[in-house]
Amino acid sequence: MSLLKTLCALMSASPSPGRPLARRAGVLLDDAAFHAQARRWAAAFATLDRDVVGAANAVDAVVAAAPGAPHVALHFEDTVEFAAALFGLWAAGGTAWLPGDLQPATLQALRGRVSALASDAPTTAPGLAEDAALPRIEAAATPDDRTFAPLDAEAERLVIFTSGSTGLPGAIPKRLRELFAEVDALEQAFGARLDGAEILGLVSHQHIYGLLYRVLWPLAAGRVLHAERLSYVETLLAALREGPRFAVIASPAHLKRLPPAESAPQVDADHLALIFSSGGPLPDEAVPDCRRLFGQAPLEVYGSSETGGVAWRQRDAGAPTTWTALPGIDWQADDTGTLRIRSRHLPDPAEWFESADRVRLTAEGFELLGRADRIVKIEGKRVSLQTIETVLRDSGWLEDLRVFVLEPGAREQLAVAAQLNDAGWAEHDARGKAAFAQLLRDRLAPHLERIALPRRWRFLSQLPVNAQGKVTVAALTRLFDPRRPGVRLLARSTNEVTLRLSVDASLPQFDGHFPGHPILPGVAQLDWVMLLAREWLPLPPTGQAAGQADFAGIDNLKFQQVISPGMTVELTLAFSAPLLSFSYRSAAGSHAVGKIRLQGTTP
Repeated sequence: MSLLKTLCALMSASPSPGRPLARRAGVLLDDAAFHAQARRWAAAFATLDRDVVGAANAVDAVVAAAPGAPHVALHFEDTVEFAAALFGLWAAGGTAWLPGDLQPATLQALRGRVSALASDAPTTAPGLAEDAALPRIEAAATPDDRTFAPLDAEAERLVIFTSGSTGLPGAIPKRLRELFAEVDALEQAFGARLDGAEILGLVSHQHIYGLLYRVLWPLAAGRVLHAERLSYVETLLAALREGPRFAVIASPAHLKRLPPAESAPQVDADHLALIFSSGGPLPDEAVPDCRRLFGQAPLEVYGSSETGGVAWRQRDAGAPTTWTALPGIDWQADDTGTLRIRSRHLPDPAEWFESADRVRLTAEGFELLGRADRIVKIEGKRVSLQTIETVLRDSGWLEDLRVFVLEPGAREQLAVAAQLNDAGWAEHDARGKAAFAQLLRDRLAPHLERIALPRRWRFLSQLPVNAQGKVTVAALTRLFDPRRPGVRLLARSTNEVTLRLSVDASLPQFDGHFPGHPILPGVAQLDWVMLLAREWLPLPPTGQAAGQADFAGIDNLKFQQVISPGMTVELTLAFSAPLLSFSYRSAAGSHAVGKIRLQGTTP
């Protein structure tokens, strides 16, 4: 039986008690336990109002074509519970919407498109406590004992609802055939190399990459999947040294920041079958570090939410660096070098899909040359974001960057979020932030009209990524919140981080506090502690339910010296559930210390 048929028959076939299907907190779960939980979810979804919600746009109208089917948003941290809810919903004839997060704006955008939310996030999570929160649905106490028919592969039963790098969330509908055909292609291409491997993930299943590699493919091929998503490479390395043989589902965001050789010896080859990377380009300089640590280069997969997987490569020593098409993928380049593909992963397998990527043909496949559509208008002038990024990368000071349109008001302007390398930080520190930004602007001046030059800059130790390893416009925009200090990473371990904060005189927290003698309010210092701890530390700890830990009180708080405009201070954060310890220090000594108690966490 093909893997496509296996997935279509998953809920209609009899479970096999004792056959391992997943692992949660180290404990194996069998096929029967998974089926029982999926049927509890099917029973819950059967109680929903089965009137299709109103379509908000043309895409939704296509998705909502099947009358009488519930549309439900699914968002889980626990991958096994997510898989049970997904197949329970499909068995009940419903359509699953997969949001990338539970932010208020995302939930608001889902209203009118779905009738309920199924999630393991606490009700106190940001967004769910807002007015935009959707009705919640929980698994039923008793499984649905009906006999389910095999899934219809031609039915549209999934919507990827993600903002990606484009800003506003977009709805991408998927027929089950498209998903299951890709699972077949992955097994054909790589299945023989995964014999006996369990599946570990550093990326979320809420994105199509994680959904396919962490859920659908292992379920179809009979490989044990893991309920927990690992937050850090350090946690992954510990698992690889202690557990059985694994396949690892990662992203460039994780693999380009590997620990040094002296602190992380190479993983035993017996414990690692393959490590996959997708969701963005893996920098060339990250590949040698991966070989050193894992004994192999990552297997990189190129594709998108719209196209699914398209091609792959593995840059082991001496191997070609070009991309090879996955089984069942036809491809060509038009006269402009733009890549066109045709595959079973697309809505119409017979039609050519024109991508936004430019390619160069080679004897082995193709090379990617960058995006062809990265043109924006600033004050009526056409500007190539690709050109800006290329010029700035050529400076030799940037490890990574994003250029995007920031819209703080009526006037659009370009913003740059730049992750500096050691040479970049040296130049930044020698010149100062303003002069360093001007130096980069001067490099761009010959290539852009003055009105189109970037006006806003943020220099970072790392770009912000979400659970899918993606850098989103929403996260980049938050970096330019005027209430944020400048932040630079000094040291980091799994549960502790030290940051250098630039306390600029223009911060609005100084307004009115106090005229003539401005000092940073204590409440602002606590606000920064919570904000930065959520960005840099695992709150709540790995393996717990989704959502942010909430402030529940503070102990041993001491404000020892004032923080004045223009100061540079170091903030050290350490988390040991349920306490978040912090200290502010500078050359003048200690400024503030304390311990914040967080509800929703356990020691």
